[in-house]
Amino acid sequence: MPIYRLLQSLPRGPEEISRLTTAYEQALRAIGIVDRGDPLAELLAKKIVEVAQTGIREPADISAQAVKEIGIPT
Repeated sequence: MPIYRLLQSLPRGPEEISRLTTAYEQALRAIGIVDRGDPLAELLAKKIVEVAQTGIREPADISAQAVKEIGIPT
């Protein structure tokens, strides 16, 4: 999964990793991506990390903001 590759290279604690992976999974479901090898899944993973760096803490909020910023209708 793209999110796990990204998180390996970033210093994150267990709680933050859990929050980001939960947000990622929620975002994938929201836009209907099943194939984690899809280039859109990688773009979404990067956007999840980017959104989380703005200070948003709730996985659902991170997910919704990432999907919105990518511009994919849900």
